[in-house]
Amino acid sequence: MNSILEAKRHIKDAKDILREKALKEGGFYQDTEYVKLAGQTAYTGILFALDDFLGKKGKGLKNVDWYKQHLVKWDKKIYNSFTTAYQVLYLDMADGEKSAELAATGLEEAEKIIGWLENQTAIA
Repeated sequence: MNSILEAKRHIKDAKDILREKALKEGGFYQDTEYVKLAGQTAYTGILFALDDFLGKKGKGLKNVDWYKQHLVKWDKKIYNSFTTAYQVLYLDMADGEKSAELAATGLEEAEKIIGWLENQTAIA
């Protein structure tokens, strides 16, 4: 359960970064460094919760395909949410994509994943 709280904190921090530092004007953020930081923060929160839920793979880092392989076995909707969150938070925002609407989509998918994980751990 601590991993869920930590993941939620990461999402809150990402939202705060965007709201307070990325300088939104007309539907776009002006400071790409803070957009990158927010995306990285949110994605890290997802991975933190997923690692706790899925368990450790062993030595070395997990790549995105490892998460996809495990999530598709659990729930295809969450798999789709993860692939969207990965694309938006990890790839697009890291490239400096400034669209506030796109960032909001990534954060919404992150919240879906964390909510799903919270439900799964409550059931177990």
